[in-house]
Amino acid sequence: MSEPAIANAPEWSVSELSGALKRTLEDAYGHVRVRAELGAVKVHSSGHVYLDLKDERSCIAGVVWKGTAARMRMRPEMGMEVIVTGRITTFASQSKYQLVIETIEPAGVGALLAQLEERRKRLAAEGLFDADRKKPIPYLPSVIGVVTSPTGAVIRDILHRLADRFPRHVLVWPVRVQGDTCAAEVAAAIHGFNALAGDGPVPRPDLIIVARGGGSLEDLWGFNEEIVVRAAAESRIPLISAVGHETDTTLIDFASDRRAPTPTGAAEMAVPVRADLMAQVQDLARRQAGAVRRLLDRRRADLRSASRALPRGEDLLATPRQRLDLAAGRLAAALVAGARRHETKLADLARRLARLSPHARLAASRARLDGFSGRLVAARGAILRAETQRIHQRRERLDALSGRADRALAALVQRRRDRLASLWQLAESYSYHGVLARGFALVRDADGQPVREAAAIGAGAVLDVEFKDGKVRVVAGDPGKARPTRPKGPVGGQGSLFG
Repeated sequence: MSEPAIANAPEWSVSELSGALKRTLEDAYGHVRVRAELGAVKVHSSGHVYLDLKDERSCIAGVVWKGTAARMRMRPEMGMEVIVTGRITTFASQSKYQLVIETIEPAGVGALLAQLEERRKRLAAEGLFDADRKKPIPYLPSVIGVVTSPTGAVIRDILHRLADRFPRHVLVWPVRVQGDTCAAEVAAAIHGFNALAGDGPVPRPDLIIVARGGGSLEDLWGFNEEIVVRAAAESRIPLISAVGHETDTTLIDFASDRRAPTPTGAAEMAVPVRADLMAQVQDLARRQAGAVRRLLDRRRADLRSASRALPRGEDLLATPRQRLDLAAGRLAAALVAGARRHETKLADLARRLARLSPHARLAASRARLDGFSGRLVAARGAILRAETQRIHQRRERLDALSGRADRALAALVQRRRDRLASLWQLAESYSYHGVLARGFALVRDADGQPVREAAAIGAGAVLDVEFKDGKVRVVAGDPGKARPTRPKGPVGGQGSLFG
């Protein structure tokens, strides 16, 4: 290129050139559809999502703005094969171009299955699908919570099957079973049932059924979302998943406590057949009654056999009675022999005593006896004096105690007499006779029951009026008639209450 040509080329500022490139790219690639593998995916604190789109040879930066990311049906993850739609633009401050993404969808069923398998392995590694986390299904739940669409055939099938087998109280939490908000609504329903109080106005379910009819993998994708799986694993209430047909498998089936092939099958797992249960109970009752009868018959037979094996009372006493007779026959001879032995022993002792000299022993014994006698007389005198003095002291003490006891008893009797008098006065004050003494009267009907209200007295009723000094029988007049005028001036005594 010649020097004049270069000199005639227009000059661009950096901003101008950057803007021109931006307009060129946006005009030429205003709407593109790109198939790529997701590289690094970063969710910024602002809510925007930054990611890389790559293939074997190239890489393009992509951005999903916050509003678009909130509306997406699937969450982008590294390694997913996707088809994205958007527009090319530039980021002028870094001389980069990027794809502003408007939609992201899996690149075919194979990509969805790969994403599903990767998510299943990751959640399984966290232990969400472990068998020891599974809770037993209650045999007969009182309240069953159902998370499904309120307008589909699924809820009708479940209610119809429950009514056929064993009617129960059913709470339906309406949700969308497909679409962008499906996963969030299902997770919120599971958490909502668990948050109910046991004694609140809405009963807390004993069992939860999450149900949906059959559909494609995309239709059932909401039940593969991580928030739904975690909600099912964290549920404190046993949960049965019944999503799709028997051949359909979603991640909530791994996290639930029990998987049902169909919604109808979930209803069959939830409750037993009432008729079969009643028949089983009746059969068990018959078997129990028969077992009790057989046990009683066997015990009666054992008792009769044991009674036949027992000996009679006369046979039991025959041998002891015979031994007693033999011992009584030998008793007389034994007494004579014992007396003779003692007589012989006594004679032998008498002969030994005669051989000893009793006179010396008798003198020594007499001297010791005299000494003992003197000492005994002296000791007896001292003891008598000491005892006399002690008796005198005890008598004085007894007299003092007797005087104190008499005074205490008199004071106690006086206190009890005063208390009795006060209690009697209190009883007299509580008695209605005291009220009569103050000028009042007690009115009783013909049955002797006190009359407390004038409305209870009819015209012509016979009444007994009790005063302080006696009773008077009166007849009640018509309350509508005027009473006769009471005479003025002093009146001796109390007049009649009725005229």
